[in-house]
Amino acid sequence: MNRLANFFTELMRKYLPDPFVFAIGLTLLSVVLAMAVEGQGLGAITREWGKGFWSLLAFTTQMAVILAMGYVLATAPVTERLLDRIVGAVHKPHTAIIVATLVGAIGSYLNWGFGLVIGGIVAKKLARRVQGVHYPLIIASAYSGFTMYGLGLSASIPVLIATPGHPLAGQMGVIPLSETIFSPPMLILSAVILVTLPLLNAWLHPKAGQKVVEVDPAIDQAAKAPVSDEDGEGRTLASRLNNSRILSLLIGLLGVAYVAFHIADGGSLDLNLINFVILFLGIILLGTPAAYVAKLNEGIKTISGIILQYPFYAGIMAIMAGSGLVNTISQVFVDVATPSTLPFWGLLSSFVINFFAPSGGGHWVIQGPFMIEAAKEIGSPINQTAMSVMLGNAWNDLVQPFWILPALALSKLKLRDVMGYTVIMMVWVGILHIATVWIWGHMA
Repeated sequence: MNRLANFFTELMRKYLPDPFVFAIGLTLLSVVLAMAVEGQGLGAITREWGKGFWSLLAFTTQMAVILAMGYVLATAPVTERLLDRIVGAVHKPHTAIIVATLVGAIGSYLNWGFGLVIGGIVAKKLARRVQGVHYPLIIASAYSGFTMYGLGLSASIPVLIATPGHPLAGQMGVIPLSETIFSPPMLILSAVILVTLPLLNAWLHPKAGQKVVEVDPAIDQAAKAPVSDEDGEGRTLASRLNNSRILSLLIGLLGVAYVAFHIADGGSLDLNLINFVILFLGIILLGTPAAYVAKLNEGIKTISGIILQYPFYAGIMAIMAGSGLVNTISQVFVDVATPSTLPFWGLLSSFVINFFAPSGGGHWVIQGPFMIEAAKEIGSPINQTAMSVMLGNAWNDLVQPFWILPALALSKLKLRDVMGYTVIMMVWVGILHIATVWIWGHMA
């Protein structure tokens, strides 16, 4: 297994470009495919790309907010103390790998943005504390837990189609979560991944005598500006306001009150409300406005790649949808599908499409209508078909460079340092997804 990991690591080191270069390459590939497969002219493709480039700007902001403010929540003093207790009980490299994977997986199951951040933070803490931990592997292991988001409480497609009035409600109705993420096959799959993925990752750790790359002690050693004003020490009205616990508590309680009213009024749990909770809970936990701003400034460093690259993926999605490439790709798989195998082929097609559209919600917008019509036409269960698209999305994220950007920003590693390991993790998760979807499809 170590030889296999070394092979993929060396392969990625030689040939894998940085994530932004990958996004540019996918853009150009989409253009070529639209021309060659769909017969589209370059002018029409360029227009579609330009029109779609900023189409997900609001969603980009939501993604950036949840990651930056999730960082604040994950690094708040009370969270830090809890994580330090967890890390303090770990003394062996293999145990550290298992713990990092579990934290990333459980965090992503609860909320994908929180899981992305807290997994990387715990991995860094473990790498600093436990001697002999292979740093690229523990960062990759923490990130691998992100695949659990597709089975979790913030899985975008199941949550969306369970919401009354969702965009495809006229085609498919409302599908309750009890038929998707909380169905017995998906709960069993969640448990199996949660048990086996940490063990696989620990198995990948270099054996005694093999090369281990430990964390660089110089990481994060740059001096941080003090939270208080330089006039500080509470001497001026401005510094007292900046460091007022009362102000943070009052505005935080106002935010909590709104959430309570929203839920009492029957409001839905959407991405904006999740961001709202993360923001005001973070303000309460950080204690003062100045402390919150200082910590948020650290978190913003983790989202530069998101801000830069998401418009490019929005443009790719526009090319895919406008040219008909999504339908063509899906049709290739649907043509060979039967009612019991459509979810399997939906999983594979979703995996391919996710290279070009790495957002679960955006992915569903362009692939969902076609897959639901296919399910209705051949009589395949709609809940299984929708869930297969979600699983393909989450499976591909293990090798789609976009969502690993926050982990790379936190760890100061390059994509090629970790991708060799995530390829192996992707293979194992794929085996589990394929087996589950195939069995589930034949149970109907």
